[in-house]
Amino acid sequence: MNIMDFNVKKLAADAGTFLSRAVQFTEEKLGQAEKTELDAHLENLLSKAECTKIWTEKIMKQTEVLLQPNPNARIEEFVYEKLDRKAPSRINNPELLGQYMIDAGTEFGPGTAYGNALIKCGETQKRIGTADRELIQTSALNFLTPLRNFIEGDYKTIAKERKLLQNKRLDLDAAKTRLKKAKAAETKSSSEQELRITQSEFDRQAEITRLLLEGISSTHAHHLRCLNDFVEAQMTYYAQCYQYMLDLQKQLGSFPSNYLSNNNQTSGTPVPSALSNVIGPSAMASTGSLVVTSPSNLNDLKESSGSRKARVLYDYDAANSSELSLLADEVITVFSVVGMDSDWLMGERGNQKGKVPITYLELLN
Repeated sequence: MNIMDFNVKKLAADAGTFLSRAVQFTEEKLGQAEKTELDAHLENLLSKAECTKIWTEKIMKQTEVLLQPNPNARIEEFVYEKLDRKAPSRINNPELLGQYMIDAGTEFGPGTAYGNALIKCGETQKRIGTADRELIQTSALNFLTPLRNFIEGDYKTIAKERKLLQNKRLDLDAAKTRLKKAKAAETKSSSEQELRITQSEFDRQAEITRLLLEGISSTHAHHLRCLNDFVEAQMTYYAQCYQYMLDLQKQLGSFPSNYLSNNNQTSGTPVPSALSNVIGPSAMASTGSLVVTSPSNLNDLKESSGSRKARVLYDYDAANSSELSLLADEVITVFSVVGMDSDWLMGERGNQKGKVPITYLELLN
């Protein structure tokens, strides 16, 4: 027998098997043939694997969107990954904003209040950009990569073996159908032998598939560890950002006189409220009867048993019954209470009394 004859016979056999499976599948759909059902345990495992695959894909894709909101950048990174090449380094949004702020501050003059503040803000934004880059890298390595490996590796193997199981099941049911239709003794004997073989192959494939599917529980345990790593990376990132902004706020509040005199020119105009929201009342100087609500002033007040008048800088809605709602520009009496949080004072307006946030106040002489 030459190779060509062998290939033709194999092709014919494969075509016959494919046709037999197609006929069996069609008759099952039409209700004209019986179908061997998988045992309940195997069906549950298959359902669990499919559910894991669907949700893993959704979580993975949305995490990618969270870490890289720019769809064009995601596509570019995907292309480079498929080409097995490293994507070029790209400046991120906080870094770009930071650079613009630094350039603007340098242009306006580092010796001016606004220029100095811009430079400090720009440096902080660039540090946040670096932290953002580290979050993306850590999350991609410890969270996204394991999820992607499951989808592109383990689940593809499961899907392949599941398809083989389906084919073996169709072969088994086709053999059962032929045995039922067999009339001659010789044909019946041949059909019985075929049934035994197909039953054995089906059982073997069902066992292989079951063993693979039982590994889904281990996959869940592994993904749980990866999820913990992702949460830890986010926690580190947000803690860094908070510390950077806290340090920035302290820096902006460390030279209050600059915020009243830009370019070394004295001005009698109060600082706009929008800026005071950023730098806080502790960094604001005042004219007339108002004084700077500096940390030392507040500490003196909190350590004393007396009371002071204070002007409210912005509206404040009380979060609960222990707090006092405030209206901008009204004057209230404030005093310290032993054991109260350092960011709060006790406020009094007529018969109303409650806690008020220090940053919403400016003490009066």
